[in-house]
Amino acid sequence: MSISEGLGVMREVRLSGATLRYRETGQGATLLFLHGLLVNGDLWRKVVPVLAGRYRCITPDLPLGSHDIPVEQRATLSPRAVAGMVAELVAALDLHDVTVVANDTGGAIAQLMLTEHPDVAARLVLTPCDCFEHFLPPAFKPLQWFGRSPGFWWLAGQIMRVRLLQRSPLGFGLLMRDHLPRDIADSYLAPVRRSAAIRRDTAAFVRRIDSRDTVAAGAQLHRFQRPVLIAWSEANGGFPRSYGQRLADAFGPSASLTIVEGSRTFVPEDQPEALARLIDGFVAATAG
Repeated sequence: MSISEGLGVMREVRLSGATLRYRETGQGATLLFLHGLLVNGDLWRKVVPVLAGRYRCITPDLPLGSHDIPVEQRATLSPRAVAGMVAELVAALDLHDVTVVANDTGGAIAQLMLTEHPDVAARLVLTPCDCFEHFLPPAFKPLQWFGRSPGFWWLAGQIMRVRLLQRSPLGFGLLMRDHLPRDIADSYLAPVRRSAAIRRDTAAFVRRIDSRDTVAAGAQLHRFQRPVLIAWSEANGGFPRSYGQRLADAFGPSASLTIVEGSRTFVPEDQPEALARLIDGFVAATAG
């Protein structure tokens, strides 16, 4: 569960088959922030406070391993199911003119959502994320192979107590330049360490990761004719620049590609102020 008070007040919303916790702050046009596997809303803790003075920021904790309320229908937990949850969240909160901002696995979820619920987003910002046949990309495939077992997530949770391993390529080292504060690392990793139900959720989701879904979604991205910003990183072991260019090409004329210097996959961690400026400028330029 996210712990960052800068993300706003913690609330809950009851959806079909799951209860999602989310944080909310600010007023204005809505920004909806989506995170990836084994992190939660805390990923956006440096970005949201910069934007909350001008926007209503909604940051859910998706059931991707760092959540604390197990889903009720684990048998159907999959990337497509989580995409449906996001669409249901938007409807339940009666959100309009929504800019979806996504990273990592959250970017794949956003793409899947747009193919089945295209009216959810008025515009889209994708930072480095899974796409096309790269779900998961080669650098992270072992996580998919071993992560099908709940026991793996218990072991990973125990091993990742070691700060040195958290900072290594086995942990978050490929994803960010800096080191996670201890309390944020714990908010990401403690749920799978402490809860058998969360471990089962995580394994269920990973078992259903299938690049055929993102390949199919990629073939339909051109149908989304609303504004898209691809804010990719310059140096990326997991999601190279070519992925960002390919996404921009798939969306077509509605999309633009910007490279964020000095960042790896977790642009919200490495370059939060630069990303916030890009989001603000993008929304301002495409509003109305």
